[in-house]
Amino acid sequence: MTRPVDEVADAYVAESVERYPEVATSLGAPGHDHEWSDYSPAGVAAELDHLRGTVAALAAAIPSDDREQIAKEAMLERLALQVELHEAHIPASRVSSVAGAVQGLVNTIDLMPDSTAQAWEAIVERVRTLGRPLTEIAETLQREADQGHVSARRQILATVDQVGGWIGGGDDDYFAALADRVPTELRDGVVDQLTEVSASARESLGRFADWLRSELAPRGREVDAVGREQYELESRYFLGAVVDLDETYQWGFAELHRLQTEQRAIARELFGDPDIPAACAGLDADPARQITGAAAFRDWMQQLADRVIAELNGVHFDIPAEIATIECCIAPTHDGGVYYTGPTEDFSRPGRMWWSVPTGIDRFSTWKETTTVFHEGVPGHHLQVGQNAVQSELLNRWQRQLAFVSGHGEGWALYAERLMDDLGYLADPADRMGMLDAQAFRAARVVIDIGMHLQLEIPADNPMGFHPGERWTPELGYDFMRASTAIDEPTLRFEIDRYLGWPGQAPSYKVGERIWLEARDAVRARQGAEFDLRRFHADALNLGSLGLDPLRAALDRL
Repeated sequence: MTRPVDEVADAYVAESVERYPEVATSLGAPGHDHEWSDYSPAGVAAELDHLRGTVAALAAAIPSDDREQIAKEAMLERLALQVELHEAHIPASRVSSVAGAVQGLVNTIDLMPDSTAQAWEAIVERVRTLGRPLTEIAETLQREADQGHVSARRQILATVDQVGGWIGGGDDDYFAALADRVPTELRDGVVDQLTEVSASARESLGRFADWLRSELAPRGREVDAVGREQYELESRYFLGAVVDLDETYQWGFAELHRLQTEQRAIARELFGDPDIPAACAGLDADPARQITGAAAFRDWMQQLADRVIAELNGVHFDIPAEIATIECCIAPTHDGGVYYTGPTEDFSRPGRMWWSVPTGIDRFSTWKETTTVFHEGVPGHHLQVGQNAVQSELLNRWQRQLAFVSGHGEGWALYAERLMDDLGYLADPADRMGMLDAQAFRAARVVIDIGMHLQLEIPADNPMGFHPGERWTPELGYDFMRASTAIDEPTLRFEIDRYLGWPGQAPSYKVGERIWLEARDAVRARQGAEFDLRRFHADALNLGSLGLDPLRAALDRL
């Protein structure tokens, strides 16, 4: 029997909440925070069957209007690609320094409510039972390896090191940081329980890391690159669009050169010398642009985020009251990532900007990070994701709660950074230098992510004169990033491992921004004098998160 599109979508979300407790936690749906999903081979097979069944139901669904047609196209594109990834054995075999199953377990605990005794009962239970999903993950990785599907050795060993940090008792000690989250009024009893179950969780993580090191790592690929066939699929998944990878690789060089030309002009303006690294060092040495301590840095982010929301609301954007609040948080992990998590469905948990500060980093440069607050907050991810969560009349539950396409979301966030420059929020040349440095960082990632995974030759005529004619290696990738950006060494080391372990994700930021700009210009050209930027932003965001090819098709109908 044919069902309406929205009914299929809402049913898929409800089924996902019941099947996958981690999804329930991310949505704030009650009743599952003490449980874990099934990560065994049987669980992976059941997930694939669930996806295929939903794709079939969607394909048969008849949209009632243009809104449902857009929703159908968006959801079919996402779920059909997830089926392709599963059929290629990519999610089940992936071990990654940033996007593996074990990181997902930890990230889920980070999202859990932690203000009541009942919430801590769920956390304690999840920590107590952590060994089960770890055993199932190992079982699935073993089966995949037996079938010839195994990640690169570099990623396996990086994960071993990461897990070792979580349980090693040093600055990265995950469970010590988790205990610090217990509110003062609940510490009696809860901390003792947490300490007890954390001991078994540490043992389980240690056994998992030992298994990775001794059993899986020797079978890991020597070559870090995944090759063109897998990369094309992963790129399509992260972008929701098909792009010419070779043209995009060349564009990355040109875009990086354009951005560095602008940086040199600012360096000359600030210091009388076009040397970009010297200018960045000079800004880092300015006490007025430095904050010491993670807590003080979090407070600075919070103040800036709050001010921007207040100033933009009703002027350049109409920000719903439900998302007029964002929380800036320091993550308990230390892997160097910066990320956003959306609000719960009932908005009891607000959208959050997380900063996972690398070990050893205690000084923060505000000139670099002003643009990051715009990227993660408003008008970036918080506006985009939060506005979708509010639009129950325009978007079905899947669109509001589960739909996220990296190229769409991260592309919008980079677009938002550039927009804030246009709106005058980067009038300080130092802050603008920070935005350009972040943009150059993302452009360089386009080059080396595609270049390393496709093992391309570095163009002889590249504008940087960087190792012409050689082929990319991780070492050359690090050297290229170090020469191209003002990012600190621990973060750069983390980034190279990230690209190699999550192919296609890093370019989705800059390529996504490129497609957003092209889509806006196409609407502007079509509407002519009637084009209104504020209305374009509202109309585009009200489509929800969708692949960039479906986005362009939907905007053509506006």
